[in-house]
Amino acid sequence: MALSKALNFCRSVSTVSSELLRVCIVGSGPAGFYTADKILKAHEGAEVDIVDRLPTPFGLVRSGVAPDHPETKIVTNQFSRVAQNRRCSFIGNVSLGASISLAELRELYDAVVLSYGAESDQALGIPKEDLSGIYAAREFVWWYNGHPDCRNLAPDLKSSDTAVIIGQGNVALDVARILLRPTSELATTDISFHALAALSESSIRKVYLVGRRGAAQAAFTAKELREILRIKDLSIEIREADLSKTPADEEELKNNRIKRRIHELLSKAATPATSVCNPGQKELHFVFFRKPDRFLESDCRSGHVAGLRVERTILKEDVGSGKQIAVGTGLFEEMECGLVLKSVGYKSIPVDGLPFDHRKGIVPNVRGRVLSEASEDAQVEKGLYVCGWLKRGPTGIIATNLYCAEETVASISEDVERGVVTSRSGISKPGREGLLQLLDSRNVKIVPFGGWEKIDSEEKRRGSLKNKPREKLTSWQDLLEVATK
Repeated sequence: MALSKALNFCRSVSTVSSELLRVCIVGSGPAGFYTADKILKAHEGAEVDIVDRLPTPFGLVRSGVAPDHPETKIVTNQFSRVAQNRRCSFIGNVSLGASISLAELRELYDAVVLSYGAESDQALGIPKEDLSGIYAAREFVWWYNGHPDCRNLAPDLKSSDTAVIIGQGNVALDVARILLRPTSELATTDISFHALAALSESSIRKVYLVGRRGAAQAAFTAKELREILRIKDLSIEIREADLSKTPADEEELKNNRIKRRIHELLSKAATPATSVCNPGQKELHFVFFRKPDRFLESDCRSGHVAGLRVERTILKEDVGSGKQIAVGTGLFEEMECGLVLKSVGYKSIPVDGLPFDHRKGIVPNVRGRVLSEASEDAQVEKGLYVCGWLKRGPTGIIATNLYCAEETVASISEDVERGVVTSRSGISKPGREGLLQLLDSRNVKIVPFGGWEKIDSEEKRRGSLKNKPREKLTSWQDLLEVATK
């Protein structure tokens, strides 16, 4: 009923020609902002609204990029200029599915672009995965980055000196680095106050990075690896056998300069077997050719993790892909630990009315155009598009979203040219006006970009008192209070 009234009201006062293109982008991370920027440049008559469930924009640039990587966050300056464009609007604190449905957005806008990323995690699917002390790396990253959903995570960093990280990608190296880096160095970053306090009292001295395959197949980049290897007084432990190369490895490395460089860095960094760690010295162990089999429960702390059983693996060529894959050998080992971080992949969450390929974890699409289902006979969903991780899966760097957005916007432009997404009646869709009226009727307290600027200013003010670039507001209440002052 509210939507119907909004539509009727806006149509009665709107006489704008069909040349006006009203676009709603759901998700204000890199994919969302790059899409908005490209649409605004490609269509002089476009009006773009970027909605996000958080009161803060920038997605994983704010909540995912490590606090000791400030140079990566400079891209928010570009995104801010997009949001300040008179034809663009950021509308925060609006949750798709709760504040408004996808069907309603499609009624209000000519085109809807979904770019809300991946806010869940892949499961290992092994016994005892629900023990306390086991977290997704995403949760841990959100915790130290001050995301309001994880401010109360409170991982126990005191009861054990050992943490196990499952996975060997860049996120795994990020969380390992945060656990091992001196807190005196983290204190001048924008790390959250609660995380810095907990890390300052942490007992973690040993971190194990566990991967199914070998050093030749490690998924992290050379840049991330070099950074963690530069941590002062850190002992790097790698089994000598894990660095040996098979003929298949040699062939793989010969054809990949980056992988070859990573293998060289690991080989040079490994602490000689004859050396002895100094008392209290922190250790980073790269554990290759091991796959998780089951978590072990503590005998003295019921319901808490005490270790991980892993199965040794060997590599065999997969006939279909030609890649080397890890297969179990039936030989098992146990690793003691009090903290486990699973860095095995992010997962997107579908919403009502959105086709979703659960096997691939993406929205079925062709060049960003959403398909009705994941099959060859699927029809294109008129006016519905996708970009970023929701489109291609949780892969790539921030700049990858730029090319992803270019492709999606090219599809939108083609559809506009063909008259597919704009009304032929000469009456435009309600767009922003209808959205704001509908949200107001539901008492949704939106946060415009001006509200974010108030948060930004307050965080920087608090940070200046502590020699930090900012002190993040980490609770929903504080964020909304400051934004609406």
